[in-house]
Amino acid sequence: MTGLRLIIEDGKFCDGHGRQVVLRGINVAGEAKYPSRPHQPSHVPDDFFDGDNVSFVGRPFPSHEAHLHFSRLKRYGYNTIRYVFTWEAIEAAGPGIYDEAWIAETIEVLRAAKRYGFYIFMDPHQDVWSRFSGGSGAPMWTLYAAGLNPQSFAATEAAIVHNTYPEPDKFPKMIWSTNYYRLAAATMFTLFFAGRDFAPKCILDGMNIQDYLQGHFLRACAHLARRIHEAGDIENDVVFGWETLNEPNKGMIGYEDISVIPKEQALKKGTCPTIWQAMLLGSGRAVEVETWDMGGLGPYKVGRTLVDPHGEVAWLPAGYDESRYGYKRDPGWKLGECLWAQHGVWDPSTDTLLRKDYFRKHPTTGDTIDYPYFTNTYFMDFYRKFRDAIRAHHADAIMLLQGPTMELPPLIKGTPDGDDPRLVYAPHWYDGITLMTKKWNRNWNVDVIGVLRGRYWHPAFAIKLGETAIRNCFRDQHAAMRKEGLDRMGNHPCVMTEFGIPYDMDDKYAYRTGDYSSQSAAMDANHFAVEAAGLEGYTLWLYMATNDHERGDQWNGEDLSIFSIDDKLLPLSALPRSPGIDGASTTALRSSVPRKELDDDDSVTPANLKRSLTNPSISSEATSRQPELTACPGYRAAEAYVRPAPTTVAGVIASYGFDLRQCVFTLALTAPRAADPLAPTVVFLPEYHFPRDACVVEASSGKWEISCDEDEAVLVQRLRWWHGPGEQTLRVSGVVRKLLAAEAVGGGAAAAGAAVAEDAGYYEQCNQGAWSNCALM
Repeated sequence: MTGLRLIIEDGKFCDGHGRQVVLRGINVAGEAKYPSRPHQPSHVPDDFFDGDNVSFVGRPFPSHEAHLHFSRLKRYGYNTIRYVFTWEAIEAAGPGIYDEAWIAETIEVLRAAKRYGFYIFMDPHQDVWSRFSGGSGAPMWTLYAAGLNPQSFAATEAAIVHNTYPEPDKFPKMIWSTNYYRLAAATMFTLFFAGRDFAPKCILDGMNIQDYLQGHFLRACAHLARRIHEAGDIENDVVFGWETLNEPNKGMIGYEDISVIPKEQALKKGTCPTIWQAMLLGSGRAVEVETWDMGGLGPYKVGRTLVDPHGEVAWLPAGYDESRYGYKRDPGWKLGECLWAQHGVWDPSTDTLLRKDYFRKHPTTGDTIDYPYFTNTYFMDFYRKFRDAIRAHHADAIMLLQGPTMELPPLIKGTPDGDDPRLVYAPHWYDGITLMTKKWNRNWNVDVIGVLRGRYWHPAFAIKLGETAIRNCFRDQHAAMRKEGLDRMGNHPCVMTEFGIPYDMDDKYAYRTGDYSSQSAAMDANHFAVEAAGLEGYTLWLYMATNDHERGDQWNGEDLSIFSIDDKLLPLSALPRSPGIDGASTTALRSSVPRKELDDDDSVTPANLKRSLTNPSISSEATSRQPELTACPGYRAAEAYVRPAPTTVAGVIASYGFDLRQCVFTLALTAPRAADPLAPTVVFLPEYHFPRDACVVEASSGKWEISCDEDEAVLVQRLRWWHGPGEQTLRVSGVVRKLLAAEAVGGGAAAAGAAVAEDAGYYEQCNQGAWSNCALM
């Protein structure tokens, strides 16, 4: 057996003992999307366009706070982290200028994660290309390199950007996602993936803009990989892999007719120009465009509206001084003019569209381009370069291949790419209806993957009625995506690296009442899906250290974080403990074991208790400017995501899942041999659902043991099971209870503080002893 901590065998993750490892993970953290200096979440306009002078040091959180966050996530049962970072964090100051301070801080955060035993893979994150085009990811200078002027995006609607929106508090829900179909992002992705084919005049430093942009991105990521390698103690031991660019988009590549809205544009909200109209707007022309809104049945057309840039242009003016970036623009690429007009797509002298199908076919081969073609050619060309750049420094890196969102994976089975033994399929999936409407509809939903794959002769047949059917539909979509990976890529693990729910449902009803029942139902349905679909792992979106009820994730109005400073943390136990097995009470503090004061919910000391009593979420002083949003803190549907799961299995998992309503966990597996005494099957068993003296374990064979283990001063309850060979089953029944309630309105800080103090008392109720039982072999 290899000395690597995590390997892949027969399409499964395995540890050094040959046990199957389930990656139960979360994305960390949302703060990585925007700078720390200046502190610039998406609703802050100040100094926004000074993008060369920003720092991400302290993102996703400062290294000295890492133990607080990692201890919390460890108690939630996570063993894996998708580590979010951006290209901008590495190379914001200009081409080739790397922020070594941010890299050094990142290495220290990764070292802290190592102490908690996390598996980590790195995520070079982007959304609609860049913060300056309404998302996150690429540095500002990449837009200038493409000849674009970010300061004119608002007037021309080349991008709808929260930081420049006239009234940030009224920024429409999820409208940022429409930026993929606007001029800025559509242009940047087209240049990044296919500039050589569709923009041959765009030459910088003697190379096409495609090679210039890709080259800088690849070198930036490789530089970070090299620094992690040089650190000497985190490569493979904690950082086991690298994911490709988050949610790649084909831009305009493959558009059949740029004068119409493409059929794949499902996200229609607000003004919806065609790409041809976006080009006209980018050149300062006034254009009447369609307007859309999102309803319970999907997008619907509202009408038309006139967008008038009043002559402002989205392209850099002729003569613009860009010498600060050091590159040399070829004289054949003129500033002040639309680069697509320069390539003969349209005539700005008459505003005539000349080639509506310019992006439809490959200009050399004549091949018609659709998403599968894009994925198998342009994307895979990029993937190979990324893989080779990373493995030049991290030789054993597991590569997580993420193609275009919810599209078919590349067809590489049986090829050298597909035969890579260290390859993982990493798709994303979201319940779009819930995400866009910010409501949990228990009555109906839609099989989106089925519609996209043409499995229904009419979309009406894709509608699923009733909550059970909806949950099964979610499961089936995840299972279908996993099978697509097996069929098209080969026998590789499938890790769903993003899924999640919006917490600000129903106009933030939960924040005013503490009632998270809708969020709990949605979160449970999503977890049921990833558990029942046979995936080898998942990473939930999102953990955010600074989420609050007013601004959510501090980015574009999104609010998907499982943690908020305006909510309560889940207590580790919900019931008082009975005396221990040896007759002694287990409620006493274990003073014999030194403990770190890592978190306000980790240990009971005078200092921590004081912090608990003054926690912003229960203080009389609200963290948000709207006190009604913090008057009644809840548990943020924690009962639905703090759930049992197998972490290492001495065999192969046949199925597993958690029935939240009945509080029953089940696991079925096939073992080639009896479990090794030193390497049993291990299940994370959250104490909230399964207090040790109030749960029932039924095992098909062998013996089992429930213990509270101390991992870096964090108590984690686990069940260890030494079973026989062959088909084996495990069933654990816990305590069924109502959904966690909020603090009573009007109770004040004193009542809330008393509750937190009571919760804190539970945190010390585990001891190092074990509660065990034997079943017939």
